[in-house]
Amino acid sequence: MKTIKPEFVSTIRFVKSEDLNHHGTLFAGRTAEWFVESGFVAAATLVDPKGVVCLKVHGMLFTKPVKPGEILSFLSKIVYTGKSSLIAYIKVVKYGTSELLVDGFITFIYVDGSTKAVPHNIVIDPETEEDKELFKMASELKKN
Repeated sequence: MKTIKPEFVSTIRFVKSEDLNHHGTLFAGRTAEWFVESGFVAAATLVDPKGVVCLKVHGMLFTKPVKPGEILSFLSKIVYTGKSSLIAYIKVVKYGTSELLVDGFITFIYVDGSTKAVPHNIVIDPETEEDKELFKMASELKKN
């Protein structure tokens, strides 16, 4: 078993005209694509990326609209692990700020070449109060 402390991985996106909805703000579908990709990157920093598959997006809560030309930071980290599952917390902020725009959780499963779930041998050790709270929230998602 390998014990890790949760650490954010950052991916950056520039919002272009093709990323917009009919209101002229960032389309939720494009956000979902980037959201899952960001969570995948966090999981892939801990295990072989070939074995990571998405099981469930637990939600993406949008708090503010995103306009064209804005630069976004997708900050993701694995906050909870089961035997073969890895749960990522993702938050989206305006680049260079802490202004929260979107956040939520995604569960990934670690699989073998036949897409059968296999142990990843990762254990999360939350230290900060934030990580302990995220660990608790993610463990509740595992029950649903």
